[in-house]
Amino acid sequence: MRLPEIAERIKQIDGQLAVIPPGRIVYRIADGVSRPFREWTENGDVHSVPVGEQELDEAVIRAGHRKDLLSELKRLRALLIKQSEMAGYELPEFSTSVVRGEGLESLVAPVKHLKRRDCYRQLQRYLAGDLRGRVCILYGLRRTGKTTMLFQALADMSPEERSHAVYIKLRSVDTMSELNRDLRRLQSQGVRYVLLDEITLVQDFIDDAAVLSDLFAMMGMKILLSGTDSLGFWLSLKQELYDRALMVHTTYIPFSEYYRLIGLRSVDDYIRYGGTLRAGDSLLDEREAFLQEPQFRDDESTRRYVDTAICQNIQNSLAHCRDGRYFRHLWQMYEAKELTNAINRLIENINHRFVLSTVTAPFKSHDLGSARQLLERQTDILSRIDSEQISRRLMEILQIRDREELKVGLESVHILEIKEYLKALDLIVDCPRRFLDGEPSEYVIFTQPGMRFCQAEALVHALIRDPVFSAASEQERNLATEKILEDVMGKMLEDIVLYETVRTLPRDRKAFKLILSRGEFDMVIYSSSQNSCELYEIKHSSEISPHQYHVLEDEEQCARVVQIFGPITRRCVFYRGGNRELPNGIVYRNVEEYLLSLGEG
Repeated sequence: MRLPEIAERIKQIDGQLAVIPPGRIVYRIADGVSRPFREWTENGDVHSVPVGEQELDEAVIRAGHRKDLLSELKRLRALLIKQSEMAGYELPEFSTSVVRGEGLESLVAPVKHLKRRDCYRQLQRYLAGDLRGRVCILYGLRRTGKTTMLFQALADMSPEERSHAVYIKLRSVDTMSELNRDLRRLQSQGVRYVLLDEITLVQDFIDDAAVLSDLFAMMGMKILLSGTDSLGFWLSLKQELYDRALMVHTTYIPFSEYYRLIGLRSVDDYIRYGGTLRAGDSLLDEREAFLQEPQFRDDESTRRYVDTAICQNIQNSLAHCRDGRYFRHLWQMYEAKELTNAINRLIENINHRFVLSTVTAPFKSHDLGSARQLLERQTDILSRIDSEQISRRLMEILQIRDREELKVGLESVHILEIKEYLKALDLIVDCPRRFLDGEPSEYVIFTQPGMRFCQAEALVHALIRDPVFSAASEQERNLATEKILEDVMGKMLEDIVLYETVRTLPRDRKAFKLILSRGEFDMVIYSSSQNSCELYEIKHSSEISPHQYHVLEDEEQCARVVQIFGPITRRCVFYRGGNRELPNGIVYRNVEEYLLSLGEG
């Protein structure tokens, strides 16, 4: 094709794309039935609308036609650039959406007053330092402030610096060759700061990312990268950007940072809503507005976040990397449209067991079993209900299928690979767990407390529809549901305290959960320099009771601890009440004050 023909065809495709609704056809469980939806991404937000049976065939054809047009458009744009350069033909100044000069002011204005993330200091050090040959990647799940931090970086620049800065929001139709051309032109015009947003939408980004560090960053450009599919950055680091990028991790937001940004001083609020900074980010400093519309407000919003921020993140990144070769053993599951199901199920079980039997055995909620044990002395309501039917209802809510319903058999290698990608997204982390009579073992926790808690609430919704449960007294129902959620929040509080302690301790101190022959210590802090230890229990309670610290007074168990970890210098219970020291020397400390103190270090 000649240049005029290519330009004309591109114009025709642009016109056709303008009238074809964006999106692809996906199937989701709604009211227990699989239904089709048209789903698309716009300005970083995922939208979906149901598709009726009468319009389904036409919607599928339109979606396929749009996909073919986008593919042709990419090919023609690359061909246009190549032939134009050969013929010396002058193309439009930029192929991508470059914002500069006065256009940056509209991006800066809404974020000037917002408080900065703790990790924002790393971004500032990159911009102010001499890191020639390296790019800076804002790496994290959706709704953790990445794009806001880009705009804040612009806001904090001097007028002179901002005059040499550009913001580019990439699209799925953009290519790395087009971006390469634009950056060359910008560099020749004296641009020193380049903020690339949604770059993971560019399909060949992972395979060609090295040009950003090896060429433009080496020439002195400071390049900030952000994108929805953060796993793509992790994959690019393994091959193209190895040792040539500074990573600013945004996924995990500690309790102290939540309090500073939003004013949530209650650990219960953090458990219920923690994990994201919600859509818009413009109300981060308005606590009431945040509580009115949290990201994980119900099981539907939570499932949508898991699907879009985690499952699609993993699958889109893998599909765009080296023609899908990083799918490895997950390819068949992806082809059978069962990878989302497997990820969802692992997330529900992540705080308890991350082994093959959890996924392949008939589904059973751990929350339900724990609550039954807590309630057995007060009411037998959870023993009277149909547990199998309750679990089935919960499976419907969480879109979980049993082994016999799956087309692709789940094996340990699948679990290991999914786990690797969940860790790469900072969604799960390993916290150490030791046995008094054995080797240290892995203890996996989940870093999105609001998501985990919302799944527990989904269990309550399943419970209240059980006929036996519904026939019980109001007092029994309230007692059962409160105990279930209390149990979950107690387990989550243990994980939060342990993980945040591990993250902040100096190198000569280690924190871990210690399993005893009778019971466990929720947290032990061992000092290698002093050869001494501190013992902690963590309780989701505002009251003091002897049963909370009985293990701290167990002389036999404590003597074994002394043999291995040295003298015990402190015995403490973290709880939600006021600070107090008991006559037996055991200290009670407010857990929220402790978590806030970790952020001061």
